[in-house]
Amino acid sequence: MLNYDDEAAVYDATRGGVPRAEAAAAAVLGLVPPAARTLLDIGCGTGLVTERIAGGRPGLRVFGSDAARGMARVARQRVGAVVLADARRLPLPDAAVDAVTAVWLLHLLREEGAARAVVAQAARVLRPGGVFVTTVDKDAGHDVGSDIDEAFAPYLALGPSDGMERIIEYGAEHGLDVGGSAVFRGHGQGRTPLRAADGVRRGYYTSRLALPGAAAEQLAQVLTALPGPDRRRADPQYRLLAFRRR
Repeated sequence: MLNYDDEAAVYDATRGGVPRAEAAAAAVLGLVPPAARTLLDIGCGTGLVTERIAGGRPGLRVFGSDAARGMARVARQRVGAVVLADARRLPLPDAAVDAVTAVWLLHLLREEGAARAVVAQAARVLRPGGVFVTTVDKDAGHDVGSDIDEAFAPYLALGPSDGMERIIEYGAEHGLDVGGSAVFRGHGQGRTPLRAADGVRRGYYTSRLALPGAAAEQLAQVLTALPGPDRRRADPQYRLLAFRRR
């Protein structure tokens, strides 16, 4: 499991940087109604996407929250209004904001009930008619039919915590109805075999892969032996779902 306090220093550089953040923010804003005046970005990380959501919609007051001190510290330098908080227990009253976003968050929540709790909190703090916008099937977005995906296939974990049908079910339980979707490109996220092998060894893929015992090293060795180890494969395509609060 990654230590996101430590990861904050290198997170943006290793996750597609500004181009990926701009694509995510543009897709999010396409699903947020023009009438929205307040938006909470939960699991905001370093705030790179949050900052661009704010910059792309003048008049929209944008706040962030993250559970990792290192991430929240970096995000405050970009957004200002960022609170340290577990997304399962948001420090906001009911019906407090017009929009909630969760970009690249739910897939990380492998603990039983965690993703459901986050969806419940998003619904709770939304005003009636407000929207919750979240990525779904994040890890599946990386499956571009490459030889890296073939190497990953025997180790895929079952039942992603951000599976689309699962999140739709959680939303319905808490008064959230699907109201739209969008797809955006993960600029700069196309993997090389060497980069994938390094990620396996460092624990980057714990939300997607089951790698008990020596399996991580075995997979890393398979990846490093692939042809074109420095050649970048295709970029992923991420999916957003938008839910409206009844």
